[in-house]
Amino acid sequence: MPKGTSIEIWWQDEARIGQKNGRCRIWAKKGTRPRLPADQRYQNAYLFGAICPKRGTGAALMLPWANTEAMQLHLNEISKTVAANAHGVVLMDRAGWHTTGKLIVPDNLTIILLPSRSPELNPVENIWQYMRENWLSNSVFETYEAIIDAGC
Repeated sequence: MPKGTSIEIWWQDEARIGQKNGRCRIWAKKGTRPRLPADQRYQNAYLFGAICPKRGTGAALMLPWANTEAMQLHLNEISKTVAANAHGVVLMDRAGWHTTGKLIVPDNLTIILLPSRSPELNPVENIWQYMRENWLSNSVFETYEAIIDAGC
């Protein structure tokens, strides 16, 4: 890394969004049990997201799968978003597609893997929780395109 290069910290994770969504609490009149929609279908997509809090920017892709190929696409997207005079340090969990030797890490990125079973260390998990609680839970998506639209 050339002298004078600034360091950007990026946090990365992925979330499954689909027809099998969770349920969350809702307001209801005391003594009532509100009905919530539930879907028995299994279509889903994956939202790959990364944020750089210092710059207030992010890089995200909605993809039909979560595997090494998808992770490579996301790393390339993050690499394009890192500032021209900076080097990005990407912190992520230890999913199989993050730790494979098949990934080609762009020159302007370095990957740091978080300890196993520690989602509380990754602030992107909070983004997924907020999205689920406010927009995704208690929902039925009629088509695959509706799933993509919800993720975008």
